[in-house]
Amino acid sequence: MTPLVTIHNLAFSYDGDITHAVFRDVAFSVGPGDVFCLLGPNGTGKSTLLKCVSNVLQGWQGSILFDEREISRMKPSDVAKGIGYVPQNQVSTFPFLVKDIVVMGRAPHLSVFSSPNKKDRTIAYGAMKTVGILSLADRPCTTLSGGEWQLTLIARALAQEPRIMVLDEPTSHLDLGNQVKILRVVKELAETGLAIIMASHFPDHAFLVSSEVAILNRGHIEQKGIPDKVITDENLKDTYGVEVKVLYIGEGVDRKACFPSLQERSSRPTMLFHSKGPSR
Repeated sequence: MTPLVTIHNLAFSYDGDITHAVFRDVAFSVGPGDVFCLLGPNGTGKSTLLKCVSNVLQGWQGSILFDEREISRMKPSDVAKGIGYVPQNQVSTFPFLVKDIVVMGRAPHLSVFSSPNKKDRTIAYGAMKTVGILSLADRPCTTLSGGEWQLTLIARALAQEPRIMVLDEPTSHLDLGNQVKILRVVKELAETGLAIIMASHFPDHAFLVSSEVAILNRGHIEQKGIPDKVITDENLKDTYGVEVKVLYIGEGVDRKACFPSLQERSSRPTMLFHSKGPSR
């Protein structure tokens, strides 16, 4: 299957000097229905990379192809029609209604002097229904919980009718219940054929929803592949600098999970719960 987005030898520096690059030599591709999860420590450039892929930041070196077209040569509105971007920690101080925020996602499809029409509002309502917030349509956004706000931003991006969704840490600052709600939406969107590129601080989330995972660290992608091959004790320790055990859990969970330890490395192994089960 032809990838929807392909990145070749990507590098970016905020001052234009490649010797000060935030990252370099980044390469990966994502196809319809894929969930590509980007892991890495704080400050390693995950958000910057996603902004480049979404055309929010320009001036990179290398190549970003969307549907086999170089996005640097595309109109911004055409990129926005194909790539929906959900930023990290975006807030609104004005109490816009949820339905009005979501319909803003139709902007790439409107001319300069036109306003959203019935079709645009129908698409916006469909996006709200898809992510499960249709009942919030008439709520001021300033009254939403963190999870409701994140779903609103996803619905806004979905209203663009993109083929790729780029999500920058969509579960950050959310409680466990809201994290699961967001991950369910991510999985359901991928099942409809959308390609998903998602940054996360939670390796467990990659086990839950991703088809491929990469670790961005020290300015380049150090590991890339299926979650079972990339998310290992050794790779997580090297990435985050702490002891982590990756274990298979049965008992209705039926997946691998990550268990960080507060202890420093010692000669005596740390005993953690380990339910027998097949390697996954």
